[in-house]
Amino acid sequence: MLGFLTARQAGLDDPLRLRRAESTRRVLNLELNHDRDVDRIHSNGVNTIDIEVIEGRYMLSGGADGVIVVYDLENNSRKPQYTCKAVCTVGRSSRYVHRFSVETVQWYPHDTGMFVSSSFDKTMKVWDTETLKPAEVFQFEGNVYCHHMSPIARKHSLIAVGTKDQKVQLCDLKSGSRIQVLQGHRGEVLSVRWSPRYEHILATASTDSRVLVWDVRRASGSLFSLDQHNGDKSKASSEAVNTAHNGRVNGLCFTVDGLYLLTTGTDDRMRLWNSANGKNTLVNYGKVSNESRKGLKITVSRSCSPEFVFVPCGSSVAVYTLHTGELVTMLRGHYNNVDCCQFHPDYQELYSGGKDCNILAWVPVVRPPDVEEGTAVKVGGSPEARS
Repeated sequence: MLGFLTARQAGLDDPLRLRRAESTRRVLNLELNHDRDVDRIHSNGVNTIDIEVIEGRYMLSGGADGVIVVYDLENNSRKPQYTCKAVCTVGRSSRYVHRFSVETVQWYPHDTGMFVSSSFDKTMKVWDTETLKPAEVFQFEGNVYCHHMSPIARKHSLIAVGTKDQKVQLCDLKSGSRIQVLQGHRGEVLSVRWSPRYEHILATASTDSRVLVWDVRRASGSLFSLDQHNGDKSKASSEAVNTAHNGRVNGLCFTVDGLYLLTTGTDDRMRLWNSANGKNTLVNYGKVSNESRKGLKITVSRSCSPEFVFVPCGSSVAVYTLHTGELVTMLRGHYNNVDCCQFHPDYQELYSGGKDCNILAWVPVVRPPDVEEGTAVKVGGSPEARS
């Protein structure tokens, strides 16, 4: 650490190098925090969580019980042991509560005064955070598996929605209507993601084993379909269409710079793709256990070198090095399957939610002074923390 500070002071190093090194060190020392609890509100599994990027203070969660909770992550007590309190809840007693499982929640990217939820009750609701009442309700013909708003869009206010129907719906926040339909999938759409680099680029994943990349300004269909074999027909099946996986594709995540796209499938594989040309980078992550019949929420680190990817894997969260595929560690603490995880880039912390109704906080552990500088500390902590 002193070497980084000296080099930065002398102007020998890029000022960001120290930040990347410290962020990486913190991610490599993530452990289950036994001093920080998150209020247990959900009576059924936690399907989805999201942390707003304006203050980095408030977290949304949605559960299989139809309940939505807003948590305050800040330690207002200033004590080492504290609980992240639920500041407001759309519970079963609310007339506006979703009737069935909430599959996705997302803060409006530019303001904490609004958030969006989608559910198996065939609706997507746009909420006013202050009143906890829906400002807009979109109705669909089938279960809603996922939705996503662009984190960078300035020229549109579209929400991409994946449902039991084969079509991807684009809903406009400004007009309150569905304005466009993207047709190309042959099965249920389990995951949708806007590019964080280009505001009109959208990726969608389906039970038909395909991942399609779209420019929503074009009316002629998708730009391309991801092909796990990179055009090698000798390895492909007899089907005419390209497939990204040999099973349902239920997880999508762009890297922070938008240059790469991660996908997960029920063939127990995770793949990394070049988002510009759709080529499979052939990074081998090994077996990534995935039995989810719904969307799987994966996340990536930020400002690290190398970057890491966090993937729900059974009752654990697997941490991989993004570009080499190396399994760094398994974060163990849940008592049942993990369905979602969210990385907090401000503090290099991770939150995960699962079918055990718990949301767990994974935080960097300060190394003791007698550990030699530069020594790699294995993630996962003590045997007690991993049991």
